[in-house]
Amino acid sequence: MPSRDRGTLLVLVAITVGLGYVVVVATLGLGRAVTMVMLGFAADACAAEPGGEATTTGPTAESAATGDLTALSLEELMNLPVTSVSRRPEPRVAAPAPIYVITEEDIRRAGVTTLADALRLAPGMQVARITANQWAVGVRGFGTRLARSILVLIDGRSVYTPLFAGTYWEVQDTLLEDVDRIEIIRGPGGAIWGANAVNGVINIITKSAAATQGALVSAGGGNEERGFVGARYGGAVGDNFHYRVYSKYFDRDGGFNPSGRSFDDWHMTREGFRTDWDPTPHDHVQFQGDIYDSDAGEQEQVTQFTAPTLRVVTQDAELAGGDLLARWRRVISSTADIALGMYYDNTFRHEPIFSERRNTYDVDFQNHLLLPFGQDLVWGIEYRHTGDHTGGVPTVMFTPRDRGDDLFTSFVQDEIPLWDGVRVTLGSKFEHNDYSGFEWQPSGRIAWTPDERQMLWAGVSRAVRTPSRIEHDLTLTAAAPGPDSFARVIGDDAFTSEKVIAYEAGHRIQVLPQLFVDTALFYNQYSDLLTLEPKAPFTEPGLGGPRTIMPFFFRNKLHGESYGIEVAADAALTDWWRLHGAYSFLRIELRRDPGSLDFVHQPVEGSSPQHQVTVRSTMNLPYQVQFDGVLRYVDHLPAQHVGSYVTLDLRLAKQVTQSLELSVVGLNLAQDHHAEFGGGTEVQRGVYGQVRWRW
Repeated sequence: MPSRDRGTLLVLVAITVGLGYVVVVATLGLGRAVTMVMLGFAADACAAEPGGEATTTGPTAESAATGDLTALSLEELMNLPVTSVSRRPEPRVAAPAPIYVITEEDIRRAGVTTLADALRLAPGMQVARITANQWAVGVRGFGTRLARSILVLIDGRSVYTPLFAGTYWEVQDTLLEDVDRIEIIRGPGGAIWGANAVNGVINIITKSAAATQGALVSAGGGNEERGFVGARYGGAVGDNFHYRVYSKYFDRDGGFNPSGRSFDDWHMTREGFRTDWDPTPHDHVQFQGDIYDSDAGEQEQVTQFTAPTLRVVTQDAELAGGDLLARWRRVISSTADIALGMYYDNTFRHEPIFSERRNTYDVDFQNHLLLPFGQDLVWGIEYRHTGDHTGGVPTVMFTPRDRGDDLFTSFVQDEIPLWDGVRVTLGSKFEHNDYSGFEWQPSGRIAWTPDERQMLWAGVSRAVRTPSRIEHDLTLTAAAPGPDSFARVIGDDAFTSEKVIAYEAGHRIQVLPQLFVDTALFYNQYSDLLTLEPKAPFTEPGLGGPRTIMPFFFRNKLHGESYGIEVAADAALTDWWRLHGAYSFLRIELRRDPGSLDFVHQPVEGSSPQHQVTVRSTMNLPYQVQFDGVLRYVDHLPAQHVGSYVTLDLRLAKQVTQSLELSVVGLNLAQDHHAEFGGGTEVQRGVYGQVRWRW
């Protein structure tokens, strides 16, 4: 049976089994649950008008305003609005996709200090520190330094670099107290977000300026977090214009280096602002920006054409940049709204072996319509121009040195109610880029609500990871065994897009008023994945005489599958104690196409953990004391020579006054140090204290 037919058969079987599962669960009657607001009623509750800002009322709004999400019931938490699945507000519980939400309260009570480490709280996420300032991040596998199969957005601004195809997590930051939520879609999101959303979409959404009024100062330090301070002030001009400004700085120690002295300590300064203006009852204008400057320690092996052909360079990477974003949203009527957004992004990197300066300009338009017969239609268009100037050592070169690229995209998505409790969502993204030309990424999803306390969904999607400059323009030379011998990776235009057909199904159920369970299964078929194919050696002239070059070319001669299951559960044991649990299983099986001589596919298979378990506890104790903990188990990574490990993080906080909070946090307490990814330093045990003052 052809692989495509086999995949279609598997998804039909999964849907059939899932429907049977729901029927069994409903028949068993696991107790009467608190009513969950679903579908259209829930959408009306979370959006004042179509396309407007997500709002809440009653206990949800009051608890969100105080920042204490533990005061919410599980039902209210499951109905927090999300926008990443459909580009419009909808309750998390009703979204027909495997979405997980990490709130600012989750980040604070977990004690994490970076956006990358906050992602560990979500099921299906692989987050591993390579060095103290570099991470390997993956969704459902394929975790790498740049997370090339994940699209990352901050307030709608893409931070995916087209030079190396991925996200530099060390420069993605903001004042963590300003983060409203992080929405994580596990699985393709290409139908509305575009190329490179192959295995997932991470959408980091900050709070409006109106939600951050007053002043805040947060400061602390410890053995790993050597020192940090952040300050924010929010104010208003009249009733319709709100603003905030912030500044932050941190200094972090390097990791444990088994082979010598650590080299990866780093520090960063960042400032930014945001304004939110409502000039009329129907219009909202958002304007914001950030600048940053950082030095991050790195250690690189540099190849030279003259002896010694290989040397180790240890020096700071210079990282800097800034961005500006403007967005206007207008509610035309009760059934229509439009949005226009623009952003500019500048980044600069100077590392031991290469440098890059990049400027990106983007403009997008979106229209949201409620059509007759209950259809909910969203469509949009976007144009992006990005240009770079690169440099490097003689053995790391991009040709041409400077390049500009244009991206044209459009999308349409329509949600169609079929009958009571059943709705279908169909959509696709269409784009044209300068590397692979025209791409299309369709998606179809179905959601069924058999009763008020559960929902079953299933979907089929196609997504692509388009080529970047690294596959088309890079020439990378490395020392090889033998005198005057070198291996060279050569980019050209023969590399095309990597592709995936993803089949997914999930079930959400509020088993009891105190217990909510979210389950997702997936089966992905990959084709045209990247390989390195050797060609016949050749000689070239050099200053010291001729040298032998063994060339390797980027090609698309790898295919395979991945499959797994992800389970997340939230339990309110008492009115003061909550438990959050997550388990994920992943299996990746890749095979070379006939005639391929690639040798890099096995490291890809063995660089993702098969099993991951997370248990998070939050306690509100007497006398305004909070005691929180996160226990994690991560399976071994055979390709990275990294064993399985367990981590334990604890946080103890005291609300001294309404404005003043004192806390102490211990991270990675289970051992002195442990490796999470090969080729870098190890994560060390850390303790820090923090003072947070609001007024």
